[in-house]
Amino acid sequence: MSARQLRRPLALAIHGGAGVIERQLLGAATERAILADLDRALDAGHAVLATGGSALDAVEAAVARLEDSPYFNAGHGAVFTADGRHELDASIMDGHGRRAGAVAGVSTVRNPVRLARRVLEDSPHVFLIGGGAEQFADTQPGIERVPNEWFGTDARREQLRQAQQREQNAWQASQDLRGKYFGTVGAVALDAHGHVAAATSTGGMTNKRWGRVGDSPLIGAGTWADARCAISCTGWGEFYIRNAAAHDIAARVAYRGDRLQTATEDVILGEVPAHGGDGGAIALDREGHVAMAFSTSGMYRGWIRPDGTRGTAIHHDP
Repeated sequence: MSARQLRRPLALAIHGGAGVIERQLLGAATERAILADLDRALDAGHAVLATGGSALDAVEAAVARLEDSPYFNAGHGAVFTADGRHELDASIMDGHGRRAGAVAGVSTVRNPVRLARRVLEDSPHVFLIGGGAEQFADTQPGIERVPNEWFGTDARREQLRQAQQREQNAWQASQDLRGKYFGTVGAVALDAHGHVAAATSTGGMTNKRWGRVGDSPLIGAGTWADARCAISCTGWGEFYIRNAAAHDIAARVAYRGDRLQTATEDVILGEVPAHGGDGGAIALDREGHVAMAFSTSGMYRGWIRPDGTRGTAIHHDP
């Protein structure tokens, strides 16, 4: 790596999901624990970047750390399906060459983002699902497997109980969907080569049926990276799919010359809500500009900017 390349800025942003996150219900102790896990994920990703590692390696490291936390709807802490199980989705994309890998409906892979990375690296395909993805995992050394019960927590089981109780009243269930069932983790990174990457992972939607898959593993909907910028989304997946939200943000930067923050806000605060959805996104460009937007009461998030300043937040704090 040349001296000029070594002077390029490094940046990282992460999210742990958007939705209804009321401060008074969260509790001070839980809030501190969540912020601490966000910090640990930042440390994991930035350690890769600081030693000359790739943006792709950094987002994998950061997301894997979030998947291991019980506080986010991904990996350990994933929500329950209607059948009382866990179905996990993840995707990863390298802006340099637009390589991508994704998995959906996996049930025994401890860190789905790592399997998505193997799909990118070792498979001729981009997207593997269900049993096929599990069979591919069988061929990959180093992919840790766990019993399906490992992903569950008492808090997620209670969410399932409440969701199924609400479901007895169909009208109330439809009203309760907005903003309450979100939970995704993601990361975007800029490395010393000037390359960006993005990754997203989720347990999906509480009480989901029929193998439902949201936007998180879909390239262009929940995850996108190209030569200019990288995006990871979180929210009501059906609306992110319909609006190709992640790609739309990048397209506004590429084709209209929009500032990254403007493009992110126009899609997340404009297009998605206009069609009935809500949620958030993080984005990062090759200059190190970090953009974050969310239309819900909170989004777990963290960032390290090129000047080394860093932070974590949950609510609409300044």
